[in-house]
Amino acid sequence: MFAIRFLSEGGVDTSLTPVLLVLFGFFFLMVIIGWLVSKYKPTQPEAQPVAQASSHGHGDDHAHEEKMADDLIVLEGIGPKVASVLNTAGIVSFADLAKADPAEVQKILDAAGLQMMNPAGWIEQSKLAAAGDKEGLAKLQAELKGGRRK
Repeated sequence: MFAIRFLSEGGVDTSLTPVLLVLFGFFFLMVIIGWLVSKYKPTQPEAQPVAQASSHGHGDDHAHEEKMADDLIVLEGIGPKVASVLNTAGIVSFADLAKADPAEVQKILDAAGLQMMNPAGWIEQSKLAAAGDKEGLAKLQAELKGGRRK
């Protein structure tokens, strides 16, 4: 019945065709943009300068030194959460972690609710990373699981 009525009236009303084409085009464009955005994976951030208060004893609160931040996540046993906790505590580079006292780092971790972590392996790794010994770091990391010796 619908087909007979449709054919007898002379076809489809085409007055909305341009609007429908624009809406379809917009929808198709959004699908393509969504697909492209989902394919984008940001790379790991490069080392960034971090402003640290100067320790020259001049009493000038505005004096700052630029210090390069390292990606602590490359150390075996440190994930994004631990790295964030360490960065908040002022440990932002391999050198900072290399000269840190394991007991003090453990206190920082305990205060953040990360009592099961053991920073001794991280400090050992960070000494190699701070010295630029990539081969030694890779060898040490092969011996570690979760930042601890296997």
